[in-house]
Amino acid sequence: MQRWRGLEDIPEDWGRSVVTIGSYDGVHRGHQLIISHAVERARELGVPSVVVTFDPHPSEVVRPGSHPPLLAPHHRRAELMADLGVDAVLILPFTKEFSKLSPADFVVKVLVDKLHAKAVVEGPNFRFGHKAAGNVEFLTEQGRVYDFEVEVVDLYVSGAAGGGEPFSSTLTRRLVAGGDVEGAGEILGRPHRVEGVVVRGAQRGRELGFPTANVETLPHTAIPADGVYAGWLHADGEAMPAAISVGTNPQFDGTERTVEAYAIDRVGLDLYGLHVAVDFLAYVRGQAKFESLEAFLEQMAEDVKRCRELVEAARNPAG
Repeated sequence: MQRWRGLEDIPEDWGRSVVTIGSYDGVHRGHQLIISHAVERARELGVPSVVVTFDPHPSEVVRPGSHPPLLAPHHRRAELMADLGVDAVLILPFTKEFSKLSPADFVVKVLVDKLHAKAVVEGPNFRFGHKAAGNVEFLTEQGRVYDFEVEVVDLYVSGAAGGGEPFSSTLTRRLVAGGDVEGAGEILGRPHRVEGVVVRGAQRGRELGFPTANVETLPHTAIPADGVYAGWLHADGEAMPAAISVGTNPQFDGTERTVEAYAIDRVGLDLYGLHVAVDFLAYVRGQAKFESLEAFLEQMAEDVKRCRELVEAARNPAG
């Protein structure tokens, strides 16, 4: 899959294509419907499919300080889109100047002049251009002028997550923030993931017999509520069952909020300096301060046992 940053990265000889535009944070199951439809349509028309997205999130430029917690960084979104069969991802740097492009100018500069759109696939509430003035009706009118089709796909899947609310990035962020990683996983179609580099912490876990990878998360990451979770630690191409702790470590009167993952039953791991990923499968319990170190260690052993069972059950759902 090709990855372009900015309009100038698009090859000069790029031909017609099927395009879909959006932030697509998380590439959740609703997003997957739209992107998959664009990929299928592109194959029918015999042209490549392109996803256009933005960096930073448009809200940060339009309303500084309002950047939403991100469900997936751009490289992860690109991986997920590649898995759906997308041929190219175009990341447009979202600047003040870019935010002032009228919907008509956006159509010409991006869809017509650069991507030579043959079809554009969007959700029903798609908005674009200065002050989000453009919508699918306007896009359809522009398509008649510039010879591209517009197809609208309903992205609003729903399930048990959020009490039956339609799936969205906003709902997913809310569930993650509340610690409902199982609900978030239903919307995403996979566990919620947090990434970052392993840095040296207080080394207490090592001293206590539960050495953890202290993950310095990427900026604006959507981090689950404080607590203990079962999941996986991905490092060096391996997915290891993990007990994950999020919070300030109240047992030792900590103040800094951290994400730490203990690779269950693994000895001698040295992950310092590595970029790792932590997948959150299930919530186990909230953070707590215990009356003694012995009680704390007893609870940690119990947590690890519970996390091992949850990961094993996820691996063998029928059993």
